Amino acid sequence: MHRFALLLTALLVAVAPAQTPTPAPATPQPGGSQSAMPLFRAQLPGGIYEVAVRNIVSVSSHEYLVDGPARVVEVNIDTVGSILARFYFIEPNLPKPPSGLGASVVDKAQQYLAEAADKTGQDAWKKVIKNYPTTTHARTVEYRLQTREDLNKVFEAAEEAFRLQRFRTVKIE
Repeated sequence: MHRFALLLTALLVAVAPAQTPTPAPATPQPGGSQSAMPLFRAQLPGGIYEVAVRNIVSVSSHEYLVDGPARVVEVNIDTVGSILARFYFIEPNLPKPPSGLGASVVDKAQQYLAEAADKTGQDAWKKVIKNYPTTTHARTVEYRLQTREDLNKVFEAAEEAFRLQRFRTVKIE
């Protein structure tokens, strides 16, 4: 009888349907989205940039002057993939006023430059500008931001995601 019970138990185990393990639910992320891996996500007026945090190699910020009277402040996110993300803010590069002239003079000059660009239909201060082929950046995704504060928000969020290896999102209206 003991042999029969063992044989019956073995037969029932072999015939019983295999139970497939249910996958663990995705971890809810800030903003209501779900992801199986930590992501850096930037929602911007010019589009959405999203990358797996584990693929970020570096996050950098720097400032430079371009031909003409413009200063660019730029944030780059380099990844193990083949695309570089470039976020930047561009502003007029006006010389520092000599002593005795107030900041209002500089502000007024910047206002005149912006108004002149609007009147000519050139929105160079608002859009990404590329002169093909001299300034085309192959494998570069570019986002132009309207304020230095917005650019700083992108840098801080990307740097935190990279440094802590955790989900981070930034939304710029």
